[in-house]
Amino acid sequence: MTGSGQPRRIGIFGGTFDPVHNGHLYIANALRAALDLERVVWVPAGRPPHKTGQIVSSDHDRLAMLNLALAGSAADQIDTIDIERSGPSYTADTLDSLAECFAPARLVFLMGEDSLRDLPTWHDPDRLLEAAELAVAARPEVDADLDSIARQVPAVKGRVHLVPTKEIAISSSEIRRRVGEHQSIQGLVPAAVEAYIRDHELYTPRTP
Repeated sequence: MTGSGQPRRIGIFGGTFDPVHNGHLYIANALRAALDLERVVWVPAGRPPHKTGQIVSSDHDRLAMLNLALAGSAADQIDTIDIERSGPSYTADTLDSLAECFAPARLVFLMGEDSLRDLPTWHDPDRLLEAAELAVAARPEVDADLDSIARQVPAVKGRVHLVPTKEIAISSSEIRRRVGEHQSIQGLVPAAVEAYIRDHELYTPRTP
């Protein structure tokens, strides 16, 4: 447990969440428990710079699904800072703002090991690491070379918590594909999210 003299730690989980799925929920719960995070703040991306050209569901639909997935959880909250801000959603900018908002709490940014491997290519990773530590869901089949990353982004040293997690073979793109091909997504997303996707006909081809 965090000692009484230590500032509390808050997890920040960013993503497009199109749709949020059970893999996201597993990672959030595993990292929260391993690092004794007070809560996890989910930050749906507004205009992800790395997904230009990809059709992203409306902010309304992505937020609605996130609210359904997290309903009743006192350990989770949603922050719409990226959706409300104009321009690209850069993680460094988001964490700067959230660090000020949640001070004096320590921020811990949640990510997968594949994202850690790509960290040197992110926008202003040094500033990102000033605002938050990294909690990384480590998986046996992904090997992020921390020494190599540290040579490119020296600020990463001492700021990474690797947490072993099991492989969850679920992705939002796979869910969208399955819905588009009229295949079942039962067990891949919370039941309420599955119902929302069905009722609002998300990810199904529109006939002209």
